[in-house]
Amino acid sequence: MFDLSTHALGDTRERDRQLEHHRLLTESRYGQIGHPSRARRPVALVLAALSRGSAAAVRRLDDCVADELSRSLAPTK
Repeated sequence: MFDLSTHALGDTRERDRQLEHHRLLTESRYGQIGHPSRARRPVALVLAALSRGSAAAVRRLDDCVADELSRSLAPTK
């Protein structure tokens, strides 16, 4: 004898498998899992600011070293 609840449960499981398969296909097409992180842009902005700040510091240090080098290589009297 066939149990109707077992049949309904089997149908539900099959639909769940199909939905999960569809979700995985969709995510692989877009190259991401779920929604993009809301923190990604602020973190990128902070890292960009740090990068610009460190580049400015390196330029200042480079100028100082160049000045000291030119003074040390200047001919002495």
